[in-house]
Amino acid sequence: MNFQRGRKHEAPDINLIPLIDVLLVLIIFLVLTTTYSKVSGLEINLPTAETPSAEVTPNEIVVAVSAAGDVLVNRQPVGDKDINAIAAALGKAVPSGGKEPVVVITADAKAAHQRVIDVMQAAQRAGLPHITFATQSAP
Repeated sequence: MNFQRGRKHEAPDINLIPLIDVLLVLIIFLVLTTTYSKVSGLEINLPTAETPSAEVTPNEIVVAVSAAGDVLVNRQPVGDKDINAIAAALGKAVPSGGKEPVVVITADAKAAHQRVIDVMQAAQRAGLPHITFATQSAP
């Protein structure tokens, strides 16, 4: 006995309202339980050091480079600005005996980098491998 002869098969309706309600409850739960932290940058605490006043070492060769590019070795101007002349001046400034001297380069802030590199190369040619740079301490 077939009682449903004239009816067509209807697709079942899916009710989305309970699904939407459950999703809204989940979203509200996540928003309320999530902690938001605003990270604007890394906070780094750098180590500090206090050093005693620097002792004047007798085995230092002080090379000053001015903003105009002039080079002075132990406050004596070097006539020529090429590397060989600076190396010759550094060779004359080496004290006899004792330990190997340290070349201290003090360059003006507006001095050309190339002039400082020339002084470093001249120290290498003069056989002075120990080089350091003088800096100005902050007030």
